[in-house]
Amino acid sequence: MTTPHIPVLLDEVVAALAPAPGTLIVDATFGAGGYTRRLLDSGATVHAFDRDPDAIAAGREWPETRETPPRLVLHPRRFSEMVSGLAEVGISRVDGIAMDVGVSSMQLDQPARGFAFGADGPLDMRMEQDGPSAADFLNTAAEGEIADVLFHYGEERQSRRVARAIVAARPLSTTLEFANVVRKALGYNPNYKGQSAPKDPAIRSFQAVRIHVNGELEELRTALAASERLLRAGGRLAVVSFHSLEDRIVKQFLRDAGKAVAGASRHLPQVATGSATFEKVGKAIRPSQAEVERNPRSRSATLRAAVRTDAPARESERISA
Repeated sequence: MTTPHIPVLLDEVVAALAPAPGTLIVDATFGAGGYTRRLLDSGATVHAFDRDPDAIAAGREWPETRETPPRLVLHPRRFSEMVSGLAEVGISRVDGIAMDVGVSSMQLDQPARGFAFGADGPLDMRMEQDGPSAADFLNTAAEGEIADVLFHYGEERQSRRVARAIVAARPLSTTLEFANVVRKALGYNPNYKGQSAPKDPAIRSFQAVRIHVNGELEELRTALAASERLLRAGGRLAVVSFHSLEDRIVKQFLRDAGKAVAGASRHLPQVATGSATFEKVGKAIRPSQAEVERNPRSRSATLRAAVRTDAPARESERISA
């Protein structure tokens, strides 16, 4: 049974972006278009990015893509490529950027995509449906590399034990094969019915491999840097993340962007050479209990929002974006 796509923190994201007729907003992670739908209804024009060809194909059926001029423009590319993608259509500044980071419900709910183990499917996990798959990585990488991925991206404390079990079980070809190898290595019983049943440890390994296969954390860092270049003064950024690794990157980016840029010299004290490029808006927002009950997948979501100042983009951010 599939879970219908429900955009997470929808009201809060839209409020953070403050769309209005005539505004130009980027939906950096189009997916099923939940944010885009509400933004279009507000009168905004939306440029939507998605690396998943299935999402783009579905978006092309929307009537707003056929308006003159179109109010929905789809970009079949990674959100780290926002600067170059928008430049190709003559856009250098936008009024708002929304990012909903991570895997989508549509990807999780299709066993053929290999993102989850609720039903067996090929060990794929590729958002773009191109390039090396999860199976390619797990079946060819050195044990040490697999262990590093599990530790850094899945925060798996017993990553070496799991990596050793993966190498011993190769070749792996399905999601359930992978999940069962992880469970056996960590002594987990998926059929345990006790009240204090532990969380399935395969979730951590699936997260780690998915992040690695898709380069998700570097994509996020580059996309955040791109937002600094693209947003006009007063433009708004809203980022929804779903686990601590993502949220840490967003939090650190906004913390650094909210400080004056210090100049370095061996002979002089540090002095401020630039101004803050973003001002945070309020505190991080988590879903209400009502939203979690309505959409359990929203449980771990965190929204952070900020407003672009009129300070020039930082030089280092120009390079990385």
